[in-house]
Amino acid sequence: MTGWQALFTKEVLRFWKVSFQTIAAPVLTACLYLLIFGHVLEDKVQVYDQVSYTSFLIPGLVMMSVLQNAFANSSSSIIQSKIMGNLIFILLTPLSHRSWFIAYVGSSVVRGLAVGLGVLLVTSWAAPVQMVAPVWIIAFAVLGAAMLGTLGLIAGLWAEKFDQMAAFQNFVIMPMTFLSGVFYSIHSLPLFWQAASHFNPFFYMIDGFRYGFFGVSDVSPWLSLGLVGTAWLMVSALALHLLRIGYKIRG
Repeated sequence: MTGWQALFTKEVLRFWKVSFQTIAAPVLTACLYLLIFGHVLEDKVQVYDQVSYTSFLIPGLVMMSVLQNAFANSSSSIIQSKIMGNLIFILLTPLSHRSWFIAYVGSSVVRGLAVGLGVLLVTSWAAPVQMVAPVWIIAFAVLGAAMLGTLGLIAGLWAEKFDQMAAFQNFVIMPMTFLSGVFYSIHSLPLFWQAASHFNPFFYMIDGFRYGFFGVSDVSPWLSLGLVGTAWLMVSALALHLLRIGYKIRG
């Protein structure tokens, strides 16, 4: 087993050993969102023709769970290791910055996809959900998880205490997630907010992911794929640079 594989395995086992908290709890949260919003808005909102609101909502909740848990995995691992002092044991190894990146982002993708699959399986009883283009579903799920895993890595390197991490999640990740079209189509918004939504990269992840289920989206899935892919390459370059210089982890 090579260095990055050992670190990757360690990170996967880290969240898997407490899977009730890291996997089951987010699935339960998504189910509560579905019960509440589906019950209240089922007969009041019609987003796409021949698609019920509950069916529309399920892919959004799946992707929201993927993104939030991918971010939480890498960010919590880094900040906990920094505060508890055991990051020094990884720094003493001859692992390159690329190995760190692959291990932390890769484990975040695994956790995000595990939670997303759990949400999809548990919520499938609520409404029929078809998969028109599974390739798009997989592509946006993996790319979205990698994007948020990378952002979590950057946030973990930047934060020096749990309060800063909480602020990053509450004032950046959470608003961008809820304003990305999880619970609605942006065409139902006023023109100003429709235009503003197009500057939110989370919107393209969720819209492209939902296209894989219904074959309908607010923008072209190819445009979404290009923008999300470009955004991930940009944040990946930043994360690799921060790891290479040892930002806030080396003396």
